[in-house]
Amino acid sequence: MLARPTITQQIETAIKRNRVVALVGPRQCGKTTLARQFVSPESLNYFDLEDPLSLARLDEPMTALRELKGLVVIDEIQRRPDLFPVLRVLADRDPLPARFLILGSAAPQFLRQPSESLAGRMEVLTLGGFSLSEVGAANHLTHWVRGGFPPAYLAASDRDSLAWRQAFIQTLLEHDLPLLGVGAAPAMLRRFWTMLAHYHGQVWNAAELARSLDFSETTARRYLDALEGVFLARVLRPWHANLLKRQVKAPKVYFRDTGLLHTLLGIRTEKELLTHPRLGASWEGYVIEDVLRTVRPDDFYFWATHGGAELDLLLHKDGRRFGVECKRVDAPRLTPSMRSALADLELDRLVVVYPGPRRYPLADRVEVVPLNEIANESFAFV
Repeated sequence: MLARPTITQQIETAIKRNRVVALVGPRQCGKTTLARQFVSPESLNYFDLEDPLSLARLDEPMTALRELKGLVVIDEIQRRPDLFPVLRVLADRDPLPARFLILGSAAPQFLRQPSESLAGRMEVLTLGGFSLSEVGAANHLTHWVRGGFPPAYLAASDRDSLAWRQAFIQTLLEHDLPLLGVGAAPAMLRRFWTMLAHYHGQVWNAAELARSLDFSETTARRYLDALEGVFLARVLRPWHANLLKRQVKAPKVYFRDTGLLHTLLGIRTEKELLTHPRLGASWEGYVIEDVLRTVRPDDFYFWATHGGAELDLLLHKDGRRFGVECKRVDAPRLTPSMRSALADLELDRLVVVYPGPRRYPLADRVEVVPLNEIANESFAFV
């Protein structure tokens, strides 16, 4: 495994200032490995809700948890949403004998009603697979092709990595989504997910996708919500400025892990990726995910007008606005679309992320930045 000092420090800080911390993210992204740095799995303070012994211990949850002291870890909390009210009672004790680190493979909003009982008591941290800063810029092609899930990235070969990703998709469709109440045949969900891969980086059109798969727009939206709820799809909202221009109001959709995207597109190797027609869209999603992890903005959007102006990523951070363009070209140039975004959105700064080695200015407040600066965590808006 690779060291993950940034998220480890975030967890430590969150535990000190909160009674309950939720570490959420897709299955197999490394949540359990991180949690075991804080509490040993052999400890009475560790509960794995996929382990029959832990489930048996929690038959009477208040009795099992009330006397524990220190940090208590509960893994795969989405399997027992009835524990949320119990945690609320235990978190409200004064003095507080125990704090709780809960791990989940579904977003709190996906468990909307139960998680509301911990509103104001719980800090949520989101974990993905390995980031570019964790694997190192020198390994970015392997990271891009295989994705960031630890078993996929660390596999002995591209073939082994692909086999793991194929099995992950199958398990998700046949087990995880039904467990969360997505009542659809795995074959239909696979068709939807495969079709969604071809929409990666495009504006969401539920009607078009629903017609292609012969079901309703409501069903298409429900399936997309499910993939977003298990941290595998990103729905990037549009930004509406007060402009005298017609602006795009539908969201864009992305796969959060390029390894899974490539699996569903039939891309097996670096060579196949570099000659695939969806190369640019894959690069765009890859850069967006790592920029969001590095910058950790207060909010983020994309922006587009029906006249053709577009900005891949609009970040709001500390009361300022920053733009990001993702260009897989040797030498990006200033475009009319960039000029329009600068003026219309009143950006403080616009950066263009590209795969080259050199940083250089394009215009006032516009700079070209190499991808490796994201990996070094020096990609900061100042």
